[in-house]
Amino acid sequence: MTNQTVSKPRVKLNDPLTNEQRKSLKGIAHQLSPIVTIGAQGVSDRVLEEIGRALDDHELIKIKIPAGSKEQRDAVAQAVVEATQATLISSIGRVCVLLRQNPEANPKLSNLVRFD
Repeated sequence: MTNQTVSKPRVKLNDPLTNEQRKSLKGIAHQLSPIVTIGAQGVSDRVLEEIGRALDDHELIKIKIPAGSKEQRDAVAQAVVEATQATLISSIGRVCVLLRQNPEANPKLSNLVRFD
């Protein structure tokens, strides 16, 4: 039996994600804690600025959205995705995983580089 390493598929800018890439990103995100929590006040400019800064630094982040029905949570997630120009990787309960690649990301902060 040979010892083979499986390389994770790299995500390229502006390319749609394959199922393999999505699975890999979910695996990385599993180790992360939510970095931004959206409160009952909803999606404000300050919250969007913080999410944008986190995406610039970390590229792959988790955010926590307010409680509510699935439709309300999906609407908040969609509003954040549109405002930040990120890609929604997954949404489970109140936690969403967002991706926005930064070609000039700091390797010490980027979750894509650190966990790849």
